[in-house]
Amino acid sequence: MPRPTVAQFAYGSLTVILSTFAMLLLSQTTSAGWIAVVAVVALALGLLVAMTVPTPEPRTVAVHRPAATTGAAADAAPVPVASRAAGEAVGQRAA
Repeated sequence: MPRPTVAQFAYGSLTVILSTFAMLLLSQTTSAGWIAVVAVVALALGLLVAMTVPTPEPRTVAVHRPAATTGAAADAAPVPVASRAAGEAVGQRAA
């Protein structure tokens, strides 16, 4: 089961708090039984709201692969820069 997102947690909590206050103010109840009923209804409503908040889709990452080269460039082996520089320096001294 995935963890709830921040948006789900925030919307659910706000729904529970605001709906509890609204129902208690509108019903003007003072008995413990009805306050418990209001609290349970508010929790159920908060859970419903939290579960219906859309979750972000998993992101797919595009991988860029270089195109395969053809021709003479593909046949030649790459030469590291340090080796090429050393080879040029040796070639210049011999000439």
